[in-house]
Amino acid sequence: MRTLQGPTDHVVVVGAGLSGLACALHLLGAGRRVTVVERDAGPGGRAGRVRMGGYEVDTGPTVLTMPHLADEAFAAVGDSLARHVTLTPLHPAYRASFADGTSLDVHTDGDAMEDEVRRFAGPAEANGYRELRRWLERLYRAQMRRFIDTNFDSPFQLLHPDLARLAALGGFGRLDRRIGRFLADPRLRRVFSFQALYAGVAPARALAAYAVISYMDTVAGVWFPQGGMHALPRGMADAAERAGAAFRWSAEATALERSGGRVRAVRLASGERIPCDAVVLTCELPTAHRLLGRAPRRPVRLRHSPSAVILHAGTDRTWDGLAHHTLSFGDAWERTFDELTRSGRLMSDPSLLITRPTTHDPGLAPPGRHLHYVLAPCPNTDVGPSGAQWRDLGPRYRDSLVAELERRGLDGFADSVEEELLVTPLDWAAQGHAAGGPFSVAHTFAQTGPFRPRNLVRGVENVVLAGCGTTPGVGVPTVLISGKLAAARVTGGASAARGPGGRAGRERPARPRPVPRDTTRPVAPTAEGAHEPS
Repeated sequence: MRTLQGPTDHVVVVGAGLSGLACALHLLGAGRRVTVVERDAGPGGRAGRVRMGGYEVDTGPTVLTMPHLADEAFAAVGDSLARHVTLTPLHPAYRASFADGTSLDVHTDGDAMEDEVRRFAGPAEANGYRELRRWLERLYRAQMRRFIDTNFDSPFQLLHPDLARLAALGGFGRLDRRIGRFLADPRLRRVFSFQALYAGVAPARALAAYAVISYMDTVAGVWFPQGGMHALPRGMADAAERAGAAFRWSAEATALERSGGRVRAVRLASGERIPCDAVVLTCELPTAHRLLGRAPRRPVRLRHSPSAVILHAGTDRTWDGLAHHTLSFGDAWERTFDELTRSGRLMSDPSLLITRPTTHDPGLAPPGRHLHYVLAPCPNTDVGPSGAQWRDLGPRYRDSLVAELERRGLDGFADSVEEELLVTPLDWAAQGHAAGGPFSVAHTFAQTGPFRPRNLVRGVENVVLAGCGTTPGVGVPTVLISGKLAAARVTGGASAARGPGGRAGRERPARPRPVPRDTTRPVAPTAEGAHEPS
């Protein structure tokens, strides 16, 4: 594995999202001095927090899988996830509702799910599910260490016996067809293949290897952090601060001071200059490329995943048919993916993710109130409406979503809304997300593994990238891995022994100002008059 050359004693991490915080913890564990620069007032990045009246709203991911990856970052400084975050396992992980009026509870326990599939679709499908689960477990084992949790220096690293194992498992076939070998019921096939959308590829065109995302969702387990998803980055920042990291909040990196092929300092919008030995950029790829002064050449332009419209609604009631996470599938399927990824039209028959975090944490809403998060995938601005078009389109699409929710059984939803926040591609673009979407670079074959934008930067000796735009990709588990992989580029993978206090080898500087306990992100008005994270 290639690592940075020269001194790396003091590392500046730009961005306090999940990848930046994971990187900081691993760097601290290896004895590095770390300064984290964050443009917002507190940690989180995509996993931020906004106050909406009396409601506490997670602005980013709502699903937590593979929490041991977060615990691994805490452990690097002699700490643990459990000391900072209380996790509740979700049973069911999801409830799937279909256009024909049927519903299925998705359990991550194998026996419980087999029974549920038998009830839903009969004994033959239950047997198929059991075989599918075994296949997903083998697929995960074949991929994780060799193709996901690894730093690639060359495509030739793919030439390993694990590649043959992955091929033998059918990993290079098409996802939808491979799932169809186990399950005939089209409703069940959707439950185990819809995750490809968040990788930016339709199930009919995605590699079967991407079923590893389904493994995380439907086998490994789904958890909810008390206090919402924002509790995770808040806990990580607290652990990093206790281990000696210095944080600069509300501090935007505007330039990298370079000399002789190395970055010597990071300059902030305030004029402050932070000398450093190495830099980890966890910001969006366009921002990272602007700071570096150029984007790397690629034979084909990067392709981005579909975007999403999110309606955060604080309501005076809820609906018994909803679980913590509810997948509400429309009748259309292949046409939906064509609209999202090719024709650039809004979904004519949408499939939606509805999350009700107050199911397990009523404290996120005022007494007697409920919080609902409705995610509707939509085309990104490269193939669909532009960010400017969403200024007028957004409110109209919001109304059509609310009407669709009522048609699907959430009677009275429109009248129940007391506070709301609408997020569209216009808002994602304003935050610096490429193509107006939060899911970054799509996981096509040409943008996966060694072909994804590398985390080492050519032409600069001491800069590493982390985050969903680089290795290994999009999603909470993968960005946590991304931070670890970036730290390994700096340290060579070495870690220092740490005691209960989380401090290693050498003396640390005086403790910096503490992580804010109120880490609500600042908000700025959008064109619609709602409020969206800045």
